[in-house]
Amino acid sequence: MKRSALIISMLLGMLCMAQAKDRIVERPPFLAQNSSSIEIDKIVMSDTVTTVYIKAFYRPKYWIKIATGSVLKDNNGILYPIRKGIGITLDKEFWMPESGEAEFQLTFPPIPQNVTRLDFSEGDFEGAYKIWGIQLDKKSFGKFKLPKDVIVPKADHKMTLPDPIVKYDKAILKGRILDYQKGMPDKGSLYYQDVIREGAQEGKIRIQDDGTFYHEMNVFMITPCTIMFPFGTIEYLLAPGETTSIVINLRENARKQSHLRQAEKPYGKEVYYGGYLAGLQQELADNPMSFSFTEGNSYEDYQQQIKQLNGKTAEEYKAQILARLPEFKKQIMQSKGSPAYKEIINTDLELSAALKVIETERNLKLAYIMANGLEGEKANKYYAETQINIPQGYYEGLLDFTSILSPKACYNSRYPALFDIIRRVGINDKILKHLDSHTAAGFLTQNLKAHMIGVSMRDLNPLNDEQKAELVTMPPAYNEVVLAMNSDLLKQIEINKKKTGFTINDAGEVSNEDLFPSIISKFRGHTLLVDFWATWCGPCRSANKEILPMKEELKDKDIIYLYITGETSPLGTWKNMIPDIHGEHFRVTKEQWSYLGEKLNIRGVPTYFVVDKEGNITYKQTGFPGVDAMKEQLMKALEK
Repeated sequence: MKRSALIISMLLGMLCMAQAKDRIVERPPFLAQNSSSIEIDKIVMSDTVTTVYIKAFYRPKYWIKIATGSVLKDNNGILYPIRKGIGITLDKEFWMPESGEAEFQLTFPPIPQNVTRLDFSEGDFEGAYKIWGIQLDKKSFGKFKLPKDVIVPKADHKMTLPDPIVKYDKAILKGRILDYQKGMPDKGSLYYQDVIREGAQEGKIRIQDDGTFYHEMNVFMITPCTIMFPFGTIEYLLAPGETTSIVINLRENARKQSHLRQAEKPYGKEVYYGGYLAGLQQELADNPMSFSFTEGNSYEDYQQQIKQLNGKTAEEYKAQILARLPEFKKQIMQSKGSPAYKEIINTDLELSAALKVIETERNLKLAYIMANGLEGEKANKYYAETQINIPQGYYEGLLDFTSILSPKACYNSRYPALFDIIRRVGINDKILKHLDSHTAAGFLTQNLKAHMIGVSMRDLNPLNDEQKAELVTMPPAYNEVVLAMNSDLLKQIEINKKKTGFTINDAGEVSNEDLFPSIISKFRGHTLLVDFWATWCGPCRSANKEILPMKEELKDKDIIYLYITGETSPLGTWKNMIPDIHGEHFRVTKEQWSYLGEKLNIRGVPTYFVVDKEGNITYKQTGFPGVDAMKEQLMKALEK
């Protein structure tokens, strides 16, 4: 009996010793991740296995996947390939529950005791999950010290917003990423908008091995920018002739992105600014104020709020948006920010409200779609064909927001959207007089005129004599920007003349009834993707870019891409645009376009038809359905 007790005692002791060897790290800090969909809740390291406890955060009823090629890499460069999943099958879709949260485990070979840091990677394929700098020594990692050469700027709480600089000159961005390590992404993108070049402009950032980066570009006024890396997003201001510097703190950036660690003590600031208006930029970054006109922060909250708009009229919707402004303005006034800070935030609020009103039609349609559970083609059909009653003069009151008409509004990243608002209201002498009465020396009307020239050039129309005469009346900075754009456009047009891969077709003299059959009969025996589009249609142009990889992938298949547009696509714009859209092109008359729209029930562009080799329509879709859906329909038609 005593011997049995002794054996049991020894076994228990050995078990305890084995358990004592387990190294457990709860919610390990990390330096960077390329997705917030998965996060490490715990790592348990024994002498036989390393178990990584994962918490997943993703949209309900959508799937995630963990690849069989996943590995851990330690700070010595040694790789530990994944063994298996527990609660998840590797390389299989893992469908998220209604809660949008799930848990599973991944097992790896044992990790030596002297390892202090790990990286997780699924591989180098597109969309692969990666987490860098997973810390196994939390105590040492928590002793964060800012490098001595990084100076924290002090905010001037009495600062007022300076008048904007307007000149055409170089702006410089200098950057540095703390704790950057080799193997992290070495590329980023810079996005900005200005009043002339419509739409988001993009620049590329290359990160050096020491974590530094540099970018310069020509600007003509204050230019709010956003720099995006796979592991974070930073906003900053550029100005002509000025240098802005940013130091990105990966530790704090990762903590703020984390679902599990936001309550932990911060590792300093997320970013440190230097150079141009450093104190104000730091104040804006340290004290973000955002105002949601729909309650809640999650996608589910957004859906619920949108649903509640169902059944409201346009006037009721607008009243709901504007009713929230006094409450938000009070929060701004009660904040401890400088006058400059408050002015920027107030402008952002009023621009946000105005843009929400501009989205009336979109949001009321979405409300009906969500409330009634419409999906796929039914949702697209409703969105394309339904008309929302927008009363006459509905948008005019938006221009009573005086802050958005101020020259200082250009400090705000939403400022270029103001010109979309003005165009929606309608440009006439009354509106121009109203704008001039609220701005200094015609600043806003100058920007508006420059913006309209930019819109024309976006549609690949070089400067005409009237626009050249208009330019002479504008400040030199505008002249330099527009003339440089025009020079680039003329060069592009000459290049386009030499391009191949597209054909301009004549529909011929046929009746309206025979028009579409006649067009597709020219290509009988081939599978067709017919795209009804327009040069002015943003979604059409975006879809044409998205579909390029699919066209390359299917280049050996017997598919012809056929594009049909009408006279609403200006002839010059159309001719300059189609060299980059390979396929067969038709531009029909206004009467023919109207007939085709009625006959084929086309209620919006883009509208797509897939036609099989016998000339039968096998698929119709208004709105781009996505590359995968389009490819699936083409393959089905090919198999017939």
